[in-house]
Amino acid sequence: MQRKPLPPEMDLFRDAARRFFQTEIGPHSERWRAAGIVDREAYRKAGAAGFLCIWADESYGGLGLDDFRYEQILIEENAAHGDSGFLMSLHSRLVAPYFRHFGTAEQQRRFIPHFVSGEKILAIAMTEPDAGSDLAGIKTRAEDKGDYWLLNGAKTYISNGILADVVIVAARTHPDNPHGLTLFIVERGMEGFERGRMLKKMGMKSQDTAELFFRDVKIPKENVLGAVHGGFYHLMKGLVEERLIAACGNIAAARVAMELTKAFVRQRKVFGKPLSKMQNTRFKLAALDAEIEIAQTFVDRCVEEHNEGRLSAEDAARAKLYTSELNGRMVDEGVQLHGGAGYMEEYRICRLYEDERIHRILAGTSEIMKEIIARSILD
Repeated sequence: MQRKPLPPEMDLFRDAARRFFQTEIGPHSERWRAAGIVDREAYRKAGAAGFLCIWADESYGGLGLDDFRYEQILIEENAAHGDSGFLMSLHSRLVAPYFRHFGTAEQQRRFIPHFVSGEKILAIAMTEPDAGSDLAGIKTRAEDKGDYWLLNGAKTYISNGILADVVIVAARTHPDNPHGLTLFIVERGMEGFERGRMLKKMGMKSQDTAELFFRDVKIPKENVLGAVHGGFYHLMKGLVEERLIAACGNIAAARVAMELTKAFVRQRKVFGKPLSKMQNTRFKLAALDAEIEIAQTFVDRCVEEHNEGRLSAEDAARAKLYTSELNGRMVDEGVQLHGGAGYMEEYRICRLYEDERIHRILAGTSEIMKEIIARSILD
């Protein structure tokens, strides 16, 4: 089914984004995967092109474009032509908006222009060794010392953990309230802020993931982000969009895997004829194609609802659950139909298979998504 046509300015935006990913990101993918990290310059180039924090006001250097479809375009073009480890959306739509929604005017003036330009790279630190999806289990703590907060604890699996210049850290500030968290702005160079090893992962190998340690880090009072003890509720506010971003990425990656698999089975011959002429191949890809088209329609509808401020937590969970599971089925079938070639990293389908597995975990596991949906229909 043809997707709803976009306004002409969005088609032009897509053309520009495609050229950017084809020339500035995709050609570096292999080198970045080997290094385990992307070049900092990639963020500066994205900023110069106007692709970072496009929602930001023009006074901060942004484009002032709030329509989520622009971000959806960037996600789709990065999936097709860029690199899975270049997490523009993490920077622009998952972390930077905390400054927009909860930052003081001074914090916005101080930080947002640097996020728009790509001069400062962002990360958010929630996950701990014993606290993943359950934020109530966070043990990192901060104590009010009058003129400053004293931060102690450790975080793990932090995306952009090495590159980040600014990290939003969730810490416990109310010991008697499981939801008593506060968000702190931790900046590169603060005494006591240390980065651990860069973690080796199954997939998304070009994206730096690290451990972070906070040992008596003195956080100035002006680096408290949002309300004291209100961090849990601030974090909850961003989850709907985070899951929509994940859904957009999942369906875009599934489309890439489908195109790669179609091209391969058309040229691969078995028993004297192309694999694409075998009924098993045809039926399996036909079923997946139907699922992808249906899922795309639902995701696009979720984007419309999000632009209107009406996207519910349940629908975001449905989109994230279904697309991540569908993406998993697509890349698995893609590897199978590639045969032995699908197991070789020189084939892109293999890398897509490795990259996909985390998407049934990040932004809330499939099991968490099912619980959110179940509560909406059963409780």
